[in-house]
Amino acid sequence: MSKSGLSHSRIQRLHDAAKRAVDAGEVAGAITLIHRRGETVIDVVGRMDKDKPGKLERESIFRIASMSKPITAAAAMILVEEGKLRLDEPVDRLLPELAGRQVLKDINGPLDDTVPANRPITLRDLLTFRMGMGMMVGPPGSPAPIQKAMADRQIMGLKPPTPHEPDAWIKELGALPLMHQPGEKWMYHTGSDVLGVLIARGAGMGFEAFLKERIFEPLGMKDTGFSVSRKQLGRLTTCYSVDPRTRQLELYDEPASSSWASPPAFPAGGGGMVSTVDDYLAFGQMMLNNGRLGKERILSRPTVLAMTTDQLTPGQKAASPFFPGFWDSRGWGFGVSMVTRRDGVSSSPGRFGWDGAFGTSWASDPAEDMVCILMIQRMGFGPSPAGLNADFWTLAYQAIDD
Repeated sequence: MSKSGLSHSRIQRLHDAAKRAVDAGEVAGAITLIHRRGETVIDVVGRMDKDKPGKLERESIFRIASMSKPITAAAAMILVEEGKLRLDEPVDRLLPELAGRQVLKDINGPLDDTVPANRPITLRDLLTFRMGMGMMVGPPGSPAPIQKAMADRQIMGLKPPTPHEPDAWIKELGALPLMHQPGEKWMYHTGSDVLGVLIARGAGMGFEAFLKERIFEPLGMKDTGFSVSRKQLGRLTTCYSVDPRTRQLELYDEPASSSWASPPAFPAGGGGMVSTVDDYLAFGQMMLNNGRLGKERILSRPTVLAMTTDQLTPGQKAASPFFPGFWDSRGWGFGVSMVTRRDGVSSSPGRFGWDGAFGTSWASDPAEDMVCILMIQRMGFGPSPAGLNADFWTLAYQAIDD
């Protein structure tokens, strides 16, 4: 057995599952990575584009969608450590557009039927998705007026989400009432996009420039950012969605006309980044190592512990629908989710990380001294054909042989 304590024969099961997914046309290609006790096992299967001959490579670039959120949260906590932001200070000082909030009486009601907010929005609210604004998750139906208003103002989206530059974007958001009182309820996503604007103003420099200076360059994350250069474009994978009727892959974004081929007007901290498996491994190792990678200290150990501690109350979880059963064994900290109880092979309590809407997944596990990453490019989760997303975690953990 190697120092990693991983069984090579059991890792073969992970390779076989990825190959089945590629052969069945469920994904064009997949990269799986397990890093345990200082050793890395990586497997690359398939192609960058299902209709072209180019093989997927370890250096291929992926759209990581919501795996941007943990990076954004880490950036915010750097400024907290420097005293430029405070967790429980109102964001009004730097984001006056969000001062004096009004709150809808009924989330499905008209936009002018509001009451004053009980208190200002804080940085803690943004990090924990309790700012009172976010994605409405629930049964399909006609959009509520607030949802329609957000769509009309182009505030949210999966591709580079808005034509607005940051100052204009936050002004558009500030023109709308909140869905819930600040601190009341967990609502996904929007807090991370607001964080990007807050970080830029707190740091006195562009959001992406701050990320490069304080996270990407120190960690050697040379291919992570909000767009790919002309030189990088040949390494950008093709991204797919799934036809709900045929279950076949459909083109969502291709390199030649990619929405990520030029810098966006709005660098979206909630879902706008691209990265590689090795770049994200560096971030995952840093978080696993309590804020340090090699000689580089990005965050303090107490900060990482706060980020990876469940911040939600049982009542907030009960009132916040997400994926069915999600809150049964998970919590939410500052920009990451964590496992709160063992209910399966891979549900190691204390394991933390997050996923992306295009199929990417990451988790770091202090108890097992392990980082796991899956990189694919197909939108959505579900029982089929997204089975590799679910199977990856079981297959990664069943490979532990000590």
